[in-house]
This record gives sequence, C-alpha cells and structure tokens, in this order.
Amino acid sequence: MAPPLAKVLMVAEKPSIALSIASVLSRSQVLISHPLQIHGEWHAKQEILYYDAVAQLPYDQRKEKIVHHVDFPAKYQDWSATDPLDLFQAQVIKNESNPKCTGFKTNDTYRARFSSVTEKDVVNALDNLVRPNKDEALAVDARQEIDLKVGVAFTRFQTSYFQGKYGNLDSRLLIMMMIVMEPNEKDYHRGSELAHEDKKFVYNSRQVAKDHEKRGVRTTRERKPNPKLLDYEKCQPVETTESHKSANIFKSTMLKSLDLFLQVKKKRLIKFFILLANTADLKISLDLRLFLIVLIAANVSYGPCQTPTLGFCVQRYLQINTFKPEKFWSLHPYIIQNGYEIQLEWQRGKLFDINVAMMFQKLVSEDGLLEVTEISEKQETKSRPVGLNTVNLLKVASSALGFGPQMAMQLAERLYTQGFISYPRTESTAYPPSFDFRGVLSAQANNPTWGNYVQGLLTTGYQKPRLGTDAGDHPPITPMISAAEDMLGNDAWKLYQYICQHFIGTVSPDCKYIRRKVEFSIGGESFHCIGQQVVTKGFTAIMPWLALNDKNIPSFIKGQKIEVSKLEFYEGSTSAPDYLTESELISLMEKNGIGTDASIPVHINNICERNYVQVQAGRKLVPTTLGITLVRGYQTIDPDLCLPDIRSFIEQQITLIAKGQVDHRHVVQHVIQQFKQKFSYFVKKIEDMDALFEAQFSTLTDSGRILSKCGKCLRYMKYISTQPSRLYCGTCEEVYYLPQKGAIKLYKELSCPLDNFELLICSMPGPDGKSFPLCPYCYSNPPFEGIEALINTAKTGTAGKIGKGAGMPCSLCPHPSCPNSLVSQGAGSAQLSTAKLILKTHHTTPTLLSTALLLSPLLSLQLQA
Repeated sequence: MAPPLAKVLMVAEKPSIALSIASVLSRSQVLISHPLQIHGEWHAKQEILYYDAVAQLPYDQRKEKIVHHVDFPAKYQDWSATDPLDLFQAQVIKNESNPKCTGFKTNDTYRARFSSVTEKDVVNALDNLVRPNKDEALAVDARQEIDLKVGVAFTRFQTSYFQGKYGNLDSRLLIMMMIVMEPNEKDYHRGSELAHEDKKFVYNSRQVAKDHEKRGVRTTRERKPNPKLLDYEKCQPVETTESHKSANIFKSTMLKSLDLFLQVKKKRLIKFFILLANTADLKISLDLRLFLIVLIAANVSYGPCQTPTLGFCVQRYLQINTFKPEKFWSLHPYIIQNGYEIQLEWQRGKLFDINVAMMFQKLVSEDGLLEVTEISEKQETKSRPVGLNTVNLLKVASSALGFGPQMAMQLAERLYTQGFISYPRTESTAYPPSFDFRGVLSAQANNPTWGNYVQGLLTTGYQKPRLGTDAGDHPPITPMISAAEDMLGNDAWKLYQYICQHFIGTVSPDCKYIRRKVEFSIGGESFHCIGQQVVTKGFTAIMPWLALNDKNIPSFIKGQKIEVSKLEFYEGSTSAPDYLTESELISLMEKNGIGTDASIPVHINNICERNYVQVQAGRKLVPTTLGITLVRGYQTIDPDLCLPDIRSFIEQQITLIAKGQVDHRHVVQHVIQQFKQKFSYFVKKIEDMDALFEAQFSTLTDSGRILSKCGKCLRYMKYISTQPSRLYCGTCEEVYYLPQKGAIKLYKELSCPLDNFELLICSMPGPDGKSFPLCPYCYSNPPFEGIEALINTAKTGTAGKIGKGAGMPCSLCPHPSCPNSLVSQGAGSAQLSTAKLILKTHHTTPTLLSTALLLSPLLSLQLQA
C-alpha cells in the first residue's frame, strides 16, 4: 500500500508571521529544526512546512512579502553597454523567490485572508478560503513593470550624465553588505536572523530566542560549521576554505567577494570602508566577528512616485523663498465686565489698507460705547474619530510621537507579527458589520493604563463607530491583546498606546460642549467674543490631546451698553508658510494618489536617504540644493515629470485593472510609451538642467588642486582627478578634459607653441604603460579637423565633439618645430601629404598662423571660415 501523501501548508509570509500561524495551528507545538523549515502538528497531525520564501533575497527586499521580484535580463544590467532608451521596450523577468512555489496550478490554489494572527482570525481564514484574484495580481505586475522601466531609465541616464561632474554634488545611495564569520563551531546557532534598525545591521539571535520562548516554541541548535560568506547585495554565497578560522584567509576571501561586487558597482561607486567589530561591542553572546562593508554609491535617481513626492517639498520651499510679507491692520477693543477684561474680535478680521483701517479706528474711538446686539447659546458636538488606517497612523506618529514614517511602519509591523495589533497596512476606516467590538474591548479591560475606562464602556454601553470608508482591504488598525510598556519597549509602546487609545475613542461617546457667542456694535462696526463649556468629555477622556478647554465669559444682557476701556490698533504682517512636515506631506501624497499605504513611507524615506531632503526639528522636510535643482530642472524641461498628475492617473488605471475593468497590457503599453517620449525629450534638453546644476554647485571652482597655467588668461587652472578627470579654469570658466587613465603631472613647465597652455605629461599605469605629453587645450579641442583620419586615433562623438579622453596629444600634432610633435618624432612628409587638414577658426592665433605657413609645403591646409 502506497504511503499517504503529505499535506503541506506553505505560508508566503514573513518568517515571524509564519511562525505565529504555525504556533496557532499546532497549538504551540512547533519544533524549529532548521532555519528554513518549521514543523508542527495541527488537528489530524498534518505536517506544517514553512519555507522562508524571502530569506535569500537582498535584505532591503525582506521587508516585503515577496513572491516574485521583477528585474531586467542580464544583458541589460551593464550600464555602459545599454542605452537607457532601450529599457522601455525590454522584456522584464519575474523570478520566483522560492523555487518551491513554482508548478502550482491556479485551480488548485486557495488564499486565506486574515487581518491578525490571533487563533480566531487564522482558523476563520482557513475555514473560509477564497480563490486568488487574478486582476489584483495583474495590477501589482503593472505597477512593478512601470516603476522599474521608468525609474531605471531616468536614473541611469541622469547618473551617467552628472556623475563626477560637480565637486560638491552629494547624491548618495547606501549599499550595505554584511559578511559574517562563525569561527567557533560550538556557538553556531541556526535560529538567528539579521535585523535592521537605524541603518545599521545587528546580529540579533538572542531576540529571536526570546520570541520563541514567548510563543512556547522549542528551538534546537545545530553545531555545524557554516563556512560561507553571504553577500547580501548580490545574494550569492561565496564558499570559504576549510581553514576559514584563519583571519588572513578570511579577509582574503572577503575581499574576493567584495571584488566580485565591485565589478558590478564600480562605475557608480564613490568610496567604501570596512568596519570590523567584536561581538562584545554589539553585546552579542555568540563568538562571532562581523564584517560590515558600507558602500556609498552616487545615484541621481528618479522615481515615478519618489520625484513627485520630492516635488511637494520643493514647491513649498519655492513658496517660502518667493513669499513677500504684506502688512495688515486690525482693531481690538477691550471691555471690563464683572471684573473680567475681555478682548473683542473684529468682524472684518484684518485690513490691508492702513488708511481704511485708520478710518474705522476713528469711528470706533469717537463712539466709545459698545452695545450688545445678539446673545446666542447652543450645544455643539466634537465627533469621535473614525477607524484608524495606515495614513492616519503615519501622520500621528510623525507629528505627535516623533517617529518617521519608515520607523513607524517597522514598529507597527513588529506589533502585528507579535500579535498585539491587527494588520497595519490598510486604507479602510470603516469596520465590517460583523466586527466583534465587545471582544476587543474585553481584551483591554484589565490593562493597567486604561482598563478602568474600558470597563466603564462595557458596563454603560459602548457606541458604534462612525461610518468611515471601506476600501475593501483590511479592517482599521485595532489592538488585539493587552500589553504593558515593559513588554514592548519604549518606542513600540508609544505606538501601541496610541492605537489602543484611538480604537477605544472610536467606540466612546462624542464630546459635547455649550458654545456662547456675544455680538457687539460700535461706530457701525461689529465685534464679538466667544466662550465654551464642556458638558461631556466623551472620547477626549481617553484621547486627552484632543480635549477642549473651558473658556468662560461673563453674562451680558441684550441692549446693554459698555464703555470701551482700551482700543488696540494692531499692526501685523503676513508670514510665509513653513516647510512641509512629514504629516503634511503624507496628506498631500494621499490626496494626489502618490503611492499606496504600503509605499508612502518608502518614498519619503528614499528622498531623505538620497540627500534630496533633510529632516529637521519638528519633522520638517527641508529640500537640499540637489533636490531643489533636480525639481527645477524637471520643471524647466517637462513639468509633468515632477507633478503628481501622471502618477495619479496611473494609480487610477491600476485600480481599474484590479477591478477587471481595463486590460492590463494596454495600460502598461500606453504608460510606457508616454514615458518613453518624455524620456527622449528629456535627453535632448538635459543641458537645460545641467545649466541649473552649474549655477548651483559652483561646478569645479572649489574642487581639485592647482596644476598648470591657462594659455588664455595666464591664470592657474585646477586639476580635478575624479572621473572624468579634467582641468578647470575659474577665470575663463572652461573645462578641459584629460586622459581618463594614468597619472597627470606638469611637464617641465613647457608651453604649447600653438596656444600657450602649459604642457602636461600623462603616465599610463601598468608595467607596459607609456608616458606622453599633451596640451590641455589641443587635447580637448584639436586644432585640425582631419587629425583623426590622419593618424586614425580620436573618435568624434554624436555632438561632433571629441569624446572625453580621446583628444589629440602632442605626439599627433603636425607642428614643425615643437620637440614633442609628430614631425619632430620622425614622421616624414610623405606621410603628411596624404592628409587634408582644416585649421579651425577658433585656433587662429598669430602663432598658429605662422605654424600653418610652415606646414603648407608638407600638406594641404585650408582655413575654415
């Protein structure tokens, strides 16, 4: 009899969530015997197999629940060999992150939808399986393909164009690669994992063990050597030698791994450094040595969501810089009633004409008596909040808790995976009709912080939440189990505390208060004062930061006349708006359809990490010179590239794809073709952006070192050794490109007889490297057209100019008397007579004309007009 087929449950989720699900289904009888598998028992002893579908991805992709990732084929990976324009028509490849996920048929596949990892929700999800939604999957594919092609094409072109061109341009992309050596076999722990906090990698195995203990999970340690170096950027294990305990051999292997990495990244790499830390410094119990290689690459990146996000920040910056304050005037009468001094507000508010304001001041002063014209009193309501979605959580975390969006989502995800809250990525603010409010409240009834308030709600009756928006995804963010600060840590507790208070506030009564308004008349002008008194605190008792303060005003009688004790003629001026805060930026992104609840934190984090904006006090986003210049460049060439309109349209189309209302392929082709045309136009007009860069970044004036004299102004020029290497004359404001390989030095203080520039000598590297002299001006601007045909050397670029590093050295110059020229080095007249050289007008100095006359017997020479 054949053995029964194994029943396998595959969980395409984060490791911690898969562990929680396995723990629930096996009633906490989970045995971790391998870091990539979790075995346990559930009901009829069915085997639960969890394979970590994302453990072998680069670390930054481990943050998402990735089933496959999209990229270009290998032939498009080489920047120098690929025209960015070709990327728009390139095929994309979708690689399965987990090879075990291949081979499934759609009709054999079901999906379990759940919003929390509690036993009730997980079991309910498995009892109500649904088919995967193909339209939703196609919508994700469309967004990935569009973002990949558009973002990579623009980023590659911009980076290649501006790379190394400006001395103080600071665009950085941190690429971190961690290599771990485990020299002590007895301390090898297969259950460890890498955590990422505050841009630093931490080897966090002890925390994993603690989490396992909390969940009742048994762990085993396999005492086996792991002789691998994990390159997390390339995600390819590099085997070490058997004697990997030797530090020297390890370093050698590590550097070989680094060399493989640099073969791919060297064209964009600025610098790298290696940090070696002992485990004692990181408070790690295992005997490990940790090698962290931090590579800083220069990328001038573009993103269909990232750039409009930056555009909001720059737009506010421009409003601030162009703002012109305007003076205004206002009247504030003061009265004394029952011992209270009260300032009255003018019905007109403020006036911007001083003469008119002074006229009203005279009328009020001459009258002197205020008459009570109207007294009104009514009860008003401050409504309780709707359910908490991701965007509102991020805004509160930034404005009130001081957490950036990225950190807030990391904390929320940690709370979710630990079972404290429901799924934190949701656009909905409306609870489903079947939501168990009493059950959630009961879980908080014994909480030491707000338990008494919750018990009061359960006793007197809680309110149904206000109607919100049902986006069709997950319910609003809700606390699932009670917790205390010592269980979560300070930061996670602050976020958890707000989520709990917000939920309790949604089922609390509204805040009610009495509002009194007294209106006055004097000299034909109207004034008023307003008071309020809270009747029922309602939800503000649990959310005190939203509470209203009582403002008492004395009693008045209609028709009563009161003398003005003081009349203030106030002069003020309008003020510029402040820089955008993260909270305000999130609101703008949501309003304009830029990003999703899941991607908004990523886009904001990207513009910060890439030095486009800086976060200052109060979580204000101040754009850097680079960010401002980029946006101004887009505005000059094609404003659509930095405006939210196109992205908003794309998101609308993607929503229609998810609903099955439009064809996925048609939308992708239309958007790609639109951006392809914009890209072609952008490339043609890139010099317009470059002009802004030159104006903002003091190009090369503050870079390089003094080396040689300019033949035009006789001032010293600076040598900039960074690629592309060049000389820069600050007086003439001209750049002269030099050979891109080799060492450049001054050559005996000799000058070129053609243009009077001091000569340089270039020494090529390597044992077979040769040295040759050159004139900076002739090298960048060869004086004769046809010199390439004569010697078959430098090639002409697409713009008709000599390419960088492909100019004319002295050894190719036909000058008859210069000791470094082609003639002096032994070229005969027969060799030169076959060439026809055209002397360029911009080189026609008296010295050059005399040289031309000397050369005329040797070759046919024409003067180009």
